[in-house]
Amino acid sequence: MTATAREPLRLAMVGGGQGAFIGAVHRMAARLDGEYRLVAGALSSRPDIARASGAELGLEPGRSYPDFDTMIAAEAARPDGAQVVAVVTPNHMHLAPAAAALRAGLHVICDKPLAADPDLALDFARGVAADGPKFLLTHNYTGYPLMRQARQMARSGELGEIRVVQAEYAQDWLAADVSNKQADWRTDPARSGAGGAIGDIGTHAHNLLRFVTGLEVEALAADLRACVPGRRVDDNANLMLRFAGGATGMLWASQVAVGQENGLRLRVYGTRGGIEWCQIDPNRMWVAELGQPGRWMTRGGPGVTAAGAAGRVPPGHPEGYLEAFATLYRDFADVVRTGRDNPLLPGLADGVEGMLFIKAALASSAADGAWTRLR
Repeated sequence: MTATAREPLRLAMVGGGQGAFIGAVHRMAARLDGEYRLVAGALSSRPDIARASGAELGLEPGRSYPDFDTMIAAEAARPDGAQVVAVVTPNHMHLAPAAAALRAGLHVICDKPLAADPDLALDFARGVAADGPKFLLTHNYTGYPLMRQARQMARSGELGEIRVVQAEYAQDWLAADVSNKQADWRTDPARSGAGGAIGDIGTHAHNLLRFVTGLEVEALAADLRACVPGRRVDDNANLMLRFAGGATGMLWASQVAVGQENGLRLRVYGTRGGIEWCQIDPNRMWVAELGQPGRWMTRGGPGVTAAGAAGRVPPGHPEGYLEAFATLYRDFADVVRTGRDNPLLPGLADGVEGMLFIKAALASSAADGAWTRLR
């Protein structure tokens, strides 16, 4: 389906009904720049919750569907039907609605990771036509202005040859045995996949270091543990990384780090300079040049070019998580309208890399931390 210039793209959503966290985030991101209008949804696997959720969001009763197959078939047949489908379900339900939407000619925005099962994800990616509808994987931290600035600096050679990369993502919300809608599916391997913290937040750290540096993890040595007794997936992951080309690194992902709310941090060190950025203070980045005093670079400060293109408000006005998420939605709207891909947007290839990363980490940990190649 084509989009009329500057009219909001018509958006449908799978998942994201009552009690869901990430669905609301997607809807706010979609609305922020006026590029999308939510017109349909299959918002829950329970038809009663789906109907109630649709009513709360103001959907027409006839466009609040009991399941995604019904929704996609109906919307694809309508002259005013949805053009883009956002998939915001638990991991094990990403692929089926995404595949159905793509087959129907609809563009797809899918929450990460690509799937719960690496082999199924690889099969899915192989079956997606390069010239078909567009696909976005919402690794939202790549939308932060200073992460786009860091990418430009690392890839242009401003930091020199990259030697060391360190990424961490630490939380504490699963430090005890807890039961709620979010915790229950994220700690259930049937719904989250075999990877717990490594799949939920470790993939974000992995994706961000790749996005900024352009380096590919060649091999890793992993120690994945479930610190909370009885937990069936890992809640703490320590990894050593070897990158193609010779650089090395480390990655730590934890959901039992008491006192850490959402501690995503990236450090990159090259032969000429280094950078450090933390998501809790996203509008400034520490930049060092060899032999010179370090300095803070701000989102709208002097010499900042790539970050400025991603921002919405003047310097000194902070932008954060929702704006970064919305940047992906905004940039993807341009891809849908023009048909031109955007190299800054995470897609299927990033999803496959994330699944290979999870698979290798699980295999390495099962082999007592043996070095394991991603391919």
